[in-house]
Amino acid sequence: MTDGTPTVLVVDDESQLADLYAAWLDDKYDVETAYGGPEAVETIDDRVDVALIDRLMPRLSGDDVVRCVREEGYGCRVAIVTAVEPDFGIIEMGFDEYVVKPVERRDITTVVGSLVTRTEYDEKLQEFFSLASKRAALQAEKSRHELEASVAYGELTAEFERLRRDLKRTADEMTGRDLEIEMQRVSAD
Repeated sequence: MTDGTPTVLVVDDESQLADLYAAWLDDKYDVETAYGGPEAVETIDDRVDVALIDRLMPRLSGDDVVRCVREEGYGCRVAIVTAVEPDFGIIEMGFDEYVVKPVERRDITTVVGSLVTRTEYDEKLQEFFSLASKRAALQAEKSRHELEASVAYGELTAEFERLRRDLKRTADEMTGRDLEIEMQRVSAD
């Protein structure tokens, strides 16, 4: 998220479908489209926060695109959006969500929103652990008096506590939202 607006890459060999998903998302996200696997591999980079990838595409399947994304080390969240019912082969795939077509606007916006939240959570979690490590190292080496006298340590501790509260709030929201989504899925079955 370079400017604060998450970037979503929509990948589908059916251009009308890719454009439809993009239209559903473009009011809230920076959206890019790729009309097939090879174009997706050329387009994806570190700017992408979430990728919606069709599984069945000619020349380079969604499975191959996901494998490439993970091998290249891109940290984006990936949702497979496909007409293929899941089988046990999905266990080894590196995606975060699996959505079976046909889908509605609400399905796409909910999945992307959830994956963006997870991305933000991960970024905050990484920063939190970095601050925790710095804080612990200073606490192990400095006296209580030295720590209390340090403005920088006070700022670090304040940021650590702010992130801890943010992470707890985000985790609570995610748990509630993910539970609600799962309940809706179970109710639909």
